Amino acid sequence: MANYSRTDRVSEEIKRELSAIIRELKDPRIPQMISVVSVRVTKDLKYAKAGISVMGDEKVKKDAFAALKSAGGYIRKEISRRVNLRQTPEFTFVEDDSIEYGAHISRLLRDL
Repeated sequence: MANYSRTDRVSEEIKRELSAIIRELKDPRIPQMISVVSVRVTKDLKYAKAGISVMGDEKVKKDAFAALKSAGGYIRKEISRRVNLRQTPEFTFVEDDSIEYGAHISRLLRDL
């Protein structure tokens, strides 16, 4: 088994809970096709960068990230309630287009 650091374990736990929280959000700007690709927590657990993949055009993506940013306080509160940490990290949401890129490559390969 690989030797995981504490930050790796915390990152995975936060990723799992963050996915669940985003699915529960009632904001209409958040599309169904959204997923948490990665979460990287700093060593001191003060900050977390979440890679989010949103399927759709630029407006859908922009609206989704605006909704996530406005729900940041709620998300942080829910993470602190669900994950037992002394300090809950502050979130930064960044676009991760790896899923979309993978779908694009699949289409190219299928069309060959």
